[in-house]
Amino acid sequence: MQDLASWLSYIEGLHPKSIAMGLDRVRLMIARLQLDPQFPIITVAGTNGKGSTCAMLEQIYLQAGYHVACYTSPHLLRYNERVRVNGIEVNDADLCAAFSAVDAARLGHDQVISLTYFEVGTLAAMWHFVQTGVEIAILEVGLGGRLDAVNAFEPSCAVVTSVDLDHQDFLGDTRESIGYEKAGVYRPAIAAICGDANPPASLVAQAHEIQADFMTMHRDFDYLMHADGWQYKANEQIRYTLPLPALAGQYQLNNAACAIAAVESLQARLPVAQAAIKNAMQLVRLAGRFQTVAGLYSPRVILDVAHNPHAARALAANLGEIKMQSSSAVTAKTFAVFAMLADKDIKGVIDALKHEVDAWYVADIYHARGARAIDLAKLINSAIADVSVKVFTSADDAYQQACIDIQACVQGNENDKIVVFGSFFTVSTVMQFLSNQSCERKLGIEKSIFKESSNAP
Repeated sequence: MQDLASWLSYIEGLHPKSIAMGLDRVRLMIARLQLDPQFPIITVAGTNGKGSTCAMLEQIYLQAGYHVACYTSPHLLRYNERVRVNGIEVNDADLCAAFSAVDAARLGHDQVISLTYFEVGTLAAMWHFVQTGVEIAILEVGLGGRLDAVNAFEPSCAVVTSVDLDHQDFLGDTRESIGYEKAGVYRPAIAAICGDANPPASLVAQAHEIQADFMTMHRDFDYLMHADGWQYKANEQIRYTLPLPALAGQYQLNNAACAIAAVESLQARLPVAQAAIKNAMQLVRLAGRFQTVAGLYSPRVILDVAHNPHAARALAANLGEIKMQSSSAVTAKTFAVFAMLADKDIKGVIDALKHEVDAWYVADIYHARGARAIDLAKLINSAIADVSVKVFTSADDAYQQACIDIQACVQGNENDKIVVFGSFFTVSTVMQFLSNQSCERKLGIEKSIFKESSNAP
């Protein structure tokens, strides 16, 4: 296999399950590959906020002048987004070389090891980081923590950003069970950071049982709003006065505080000056997190990968903040392009956003776990009276019709907006459409393209 697409197709079929929890296979592969990273690792777990925290950590260490690796998931447009060195996506050739090394180790012994897509990706990323000789690696947990492939590598610091209900089929259906799974990333005697203001007792107990250096939000570290931005506080002392993060939403201060707590825990090994942290706050970027993009036919398009009630409440808070910014924003219309996976808490997401959305454009997802758009419409209609719901076969079709309808409003408002959310797949589909300028020009058509409607105006 000479190209990345072929490798990705190949590794998808190596294991009969897309998700198979457990560390035995990965640990055996680490031994075969002789992966012994000498650089510090920061492991980041959590229901929400992992990606933002990783992006902030990456940018802080970049601004401090270090050779930084970052591994995250999932991706939006290209697999390469998952594996970065010094903020730059690893190229196809290097990814293929990493996949080849992993596959050779997988096959080159008496026992062939069956690996999942994520396990291969994690091993390949770490193999590349070791070959490259990075000075620090930031690793985002894929699912849970205790049994996630990332957890096979020993961290120098571990972060749990938040704990809420998600992936219940694998992690349990209570915050306590999920908290225990996420606490599995903690290690004895190293910094174990928790960004949840009300952490589950199971997480706290696990941290204490293994004698981790446990630090939690509002007790050991905190953030305070300030006239010049915000302040990071630790051990009752103001440590830094910083500009607000470039990522939108006050909840990002929670993620920023977690990132800085991690950096502080490694200061003796990797010193970082305040100037680097300040610059990082202003420069951090992350696609799909309340990301505003310009559309040719709509005033504002917001992309957000919110896919559970906890994240949906944060999205609703951000939309509410927009309303407070100007008097015209109060009367502005918000059109939602919405698609989700069927195994998520769809009703919880709808409930979180029902007061912020004026019209819903729901779509199917081309995924085995995708919820049917017609089922989404029924849930919306049962939760919200007299709301406009239009049903589509794809998110890009839904987006096009939302653009047409928002432009057709008799009384347009400069604060009218389209919000795309519900899953990474939803945002990815619309991002791909937006990246094609010829597609965007097609939005000038006048015909309607939705296949069904319910309570349509």
